[in-house]
Amino acid sequence: MKISSSQMFRDISKWCFGALALLLFTGPFKAQAQGDALFKAKCATCHQVFKDGTGPKLYEVRQKWTDGGAAEGSIFQWVNNWKNAVAIDPYAKTVSNWSETAMSAFPELSKEQITSIFDWVDSQEQATTKNGGDPLSVSAVEQESSLSWAWIIMGVIFVVIILAVGGVRRQLKAASSEMEGKAIDDDMTYTDELKQWAWANRKVVVVGIISIVLGLVVALFLSLYSVGLVENYQPSQPISFPHSVHAGTNAIDCKYCHNSVTKSKSAGLPTVNVCMNCHKQISGETPEQQEQIQKIYDAAGYDPSGAGRYTGDTKEIIWNRVHVLPDHVYFNHSQHVEVGGVDCKQCHGDMEKMMETAKVQTIEDLNKVEGNIQLSKTTLTMGWCIECHKEKEISNGTLDTKKDGYYDEIHKRLMDGDKELYGKYLEDGKVTVMELGGWECAKCHY
Repeated sequence: MKISSSQMFRDISKWCFGALALLLFTGPFKAQAQGDALFKAKCATCHQVFKDGTGPKLYEVRQKWTDGGAAEGSIFQWVNNWKNAVAIDPYAKTVSNWSETAMSAFPELSKEQITSIFDWVDSQEQATTKNGGDPLSVSAVEQESSLSWAWIIMGVIFVVIILAVGGVRRQLKAASSEMEGKAIDDDMTYTDELKQWAWANRKVVVVGIISIVLGLVVALFLSLYSVGLVENYQPSQPISFPHSVHAGTNAIDCKYCHNSVTKSKSAGLPTVNVCMNCHKQISGETPEQQEQIQKIYDAAGYDPSGAGRYTGDTKEIIWNRVHVLPDHVYFNHSQHVEVGGVDCKQCHGDMEKMMETAKVQTIEDLNKVEGNIQLSKTTLTMGWCIECHKEKEISNGTLDTKKDGYYDEIHKRLMDGDKELYGKYLEDGKVTVMELGGWECAKCHY
């Protein structure tokens, strides 16, 4: 049997080697995905790719360090703990003077992970404004794909299998035609065969194309819902603070440290003096605890030796902010905690069980906390807020159940003005934030 060499898939071994090479090339794609994820989780708060921010831009930063005469491997020590890099490398010391804000330490990152971050940063293409203005941050123009790398790799494998099976099928068809004495068109390429098949099955092909296009459009719009969303964000902090020990084991009320939460828009961070109320007597039992508490002493200018004394030589603690809302969004802690009676764990999770500093948790984690209102929207999104306003009860029965006078005027207006409307509010036996105007745009937006 004579089969033309111009036909596709005649040499199965070539396709096997090609498939193997294709799978091997997925390694760099995996590294790119890792670098992308690590950059967003660890770096994006302070650094941009092409523009200086709280920290310097990261594009080609390795080359910058090399040109500046940095010691080999110094940049990796800088990421793990900038103080160690400064101690051994003069160039790292000059970098430490770039900003008054100290670089966060990331001792958990390996050299390979740091390399993947730099590789991903250097692979980005700089975008500029239409009028030739300043470069835009890559985070401003990037849209995350809803497809994971695992699905992409599986798709590639699936395509390779289909092509290989198609080649085998074609050879079997040629052999069958030859045995039956039918003419074989040796010059027909795989593309020609595909066109011939598509025309013969044009109805199926049209339906398939329409389905694929609609699927891609739906996937695109679904991916837009994930733009700018951050979950599980966990920045490093200058001092390790185990909430499980303070709020859990020692049962310290959240309001003791975050003492402005009942009277201010912000919950507030505890001052060093608040920490010293306890840690002037508690210096830690293990070397690790003593090391962290010593940082508090340094900030307070306190010398614990002997009877202890304040030296006046203080050092500022720079905490990394975890929750950041857009400028056009108004949120008042006191209104929610004091008036609305919302428990801290509804938004922050069960701090009595968390070793690390509070993070932006997933809605799945928040729903696991006993007593929390069960919500479905992504944390810190508008949908999350309005869904909570729909479910959160202000009062069971009459509006003055709380006996704090806050809703007395609303209660009076409903009773004296429109009893029918008041009855509608109480059909479900509760009054929610939404029913009192909690869905009005001006409640949360300037």
